[in-house]
Amino acid sequence: MDDHKSGNVTMVGTRLGPLRVEALGVGPPAVLWHSLFVDSTTWKRVRGSLAESHRLLLIDGPSHGGSGSMTRGFSSAECAGAAADVLDHLEITEPVDWVGNAWGGHVGILFAAAYPERCRSLIAMGTPIQALSTSERRRIAMLVALYRLIGPVGPLLRAVEDGLLAPQTRAGDPEAVRLVADALRHAQRRGMWIAMRSLMLARPDLSRVLADVSAPTLFITGDELATWKLADAQAAAGRMRHGSAALVPGTRHLTPLEAPTAVTALVTDFWRRVRDAGGTGDESEGKILIGT
Repeated sequence: MDDHKSGNVTMVGTRLGPLRVEALGVGPPAVLWHSLFVDSTTWKRVRGSLAESHRLLLIDGPSHGGSGSMTRGFSSAECAGAAADVLDHLEITEPVDWVGNAWGGHVGILFAAAYPERCRSLIAMGTPIQALSTSERRRIAMLVALYRLIGPVGPLLRAVEDGLLAPQTRAGDPEAVRLVADALRHAQRRGMWIAMRSLMLARPDLSRVLADVSAPTLFITGDELATWKLADAQAAAGRMRHGSAALVPGTRHLTPLEAPTAVTALVTDFWRRVRDAGGTGDESEGKILIGT
């Protein structure tokens, strides 16, 4: 599914500089925050369907897409604050449904914990909550150093594509591969390097934050994501007041791009169940859902 509708684009000044925000659709507000390395174009295959029931606010994170480039280190917690700045600027006072992909899921968890009155529900896709292991940190440090040295070309670009997309996506979905490559190539190089260093190497363990999230939450993971298996997502959901987990086969980190039909069904069904349960999410608590 590919949506060609364009929304209203605004540059919003925040504590992390200007962020590009696109508003699309009519209804309760939903914030969509993308993965590291890419931008809001990764929602292109689900945005049309999701906008049928919600007013989508697609935010390009700092140093990504059309947003301003960072000149200092920053954290996902600061990004959560910047999202609150966006809502203030747009005069949105009602709670939002947060949909985050990878990095966007980290920001969403921190947003829901810091601003419980502003978060109606939380969906985090492809979002491992643990800090990097020693071996992962060594590998990521090499990736960050390689990016600083050569930029988004050759082995660096292939490593990012391999990390974000499942093998079957890379083999059979050239548009998805091209989208990842284009987003990384178009990013301001120093700003992206700062983002990589800040958000990957300094990624905190969010397991202790989960208990502070009162919003009904759905973790979605792919069977090709080795660092965040369904059992991991289920365990994280079990630490929360209203948590559930879902598996989408054939995906890695960029689930909404790789499996838009399954993601749309999971998101819209979760939103419906949260609404029907009066915002508590009790109906979905503890369930394991399988997207097809």
